[in-house]
Amino acid sequence: MQPLTGVVKHYDWGSPDVIPTLLRHPDDGTPWAEYWLGTHAAGTATVVDGDTPLDVWLAAHPKSVSRAERDAFGPTLPFLLKLLSADQPLSLQAHPSRSEAQAGFDAEQARGLAPDDPDRNFRDDWPRPEMLVALTPFEALNGFRDPAHTLALFDAIGADEEVMRPTLGPLRYRDGSAALAEVFLDCLTLDGTRRAMLNEVLASAVKHVDDDGEAGRFARLAVTLDEFHPDDPSLLAALMLNHVQLAPGQALHLGPGVLHSYLRGTGVEIMASSDNVLRAGLTSKHVDHAALAAIVDFRPAAPAILKPRRQAPGVLRYPSDDPEFALWRLEPSPGTPSVALPGRGRARVVLVTDGHLLLTEGDATTELLQGESAFIGADESPQLDGDANAFLAAPGL
Repeated sequence: MQPLTGVVKHYDWGSPDVIPTLLRHPDDGTPWAEYWLGTHAAGTATVVDGDTPLDVWLAAHPKSVSRAERDAFGPTLPFLLKLLSADQPLSLQAHPSRSEAQAGFDAEQARGLAPDDPDRNFRDDWPRPEMLVALTPFEALNGFRDPAHTLALFDAIGADEEVMRPTLGPLRYRDGSAALAEVFLDCLTLDGTRRAMLNEVLASAVKHVDDDGEAGRFARLAVTLDEFHPDDPSLLAALMLNHVQLAPGQALHLGPGVLHSYLRGTGVEIMASSDNVLRAGLTSKHVDHAALAAIVDFRPAAPAILKPRRQAPGVLRYPSDDPEFALWRLEPSPGTPSVALPGRGRARVVLVTDGHLLLTEGDATTELLQGESAFIGADESPQLDGDANAFLAAPGL
């Protein structure tokens, strides 16, 4: 077992104090958006007091990754475990499937785009499924809402139908994902008609921000998005998505093509170790509407809010079938018996979010406190004890 030091990402949308507090680290006045624990090239965790990159350590200790993992993913970790804390909305985005990632990456390689080219859509040939577990109340946009429901919400805040009809008309008169795709893509360009729609929606929303119920939430969402991204036409597209509120412990799983944005809150995120992000808007970064439209799933669906399933005393697993990752929440307490750490035979990363965790193998015991993390090799089988809340990640094989 090797203690890990993760990599901090200071993106503008991050909270300045939540992650530092969780890591028991002084804040420095900058936004701490994410804390990465994995072998991703853009932020590799380190072992041995922060001196050795984890991927280098894995290469020197081949038994720490099982043969099945090496055959499927190579001598590295196929997952990236993160802390994420948002004080403002992230970009509206979606991620590709494995086949889409491979095809897109190969095409951009053939064009000779540099790996760090800002116009690149596919930075690797991996898919990027992900799951976020809320540590605090957490708000997100996730997948397309039923179009009739969306129209009803625009009506509820009093948006003028005559102003909205030129773009939203297909939602009112046609069914299916084709209508959603047409309207969504139409909303991503800002001309006189869309500017009038945007102004109409915001003027109507301001009048209803104090309302109770869904209309009030819809109005507040529109005003919040405009506060951080004024005059962004993708705001209209964002308002077509399900607005989700997670309680602590609940999770969202995002498969290929699911359009989403994290709005506010702190959580633990597990994802395939990929940097493939195709953005639709609410961002100053590169946006490629054609590439995005080719991967987005336009089928309306209510988001599934996940709860973990108890696997053993003090061990709960979040359901997913992704080969790149599996995620457990660990809740040992003085009253629960010692149990085997799950994920035996796989390379694992554990992160303690509260309390203290004890991992014992033979005569050796490792104690991890709040904010501390460790790598556990596939050839290790520690017992789990302590009084903690923690998260354990492993490949989903």
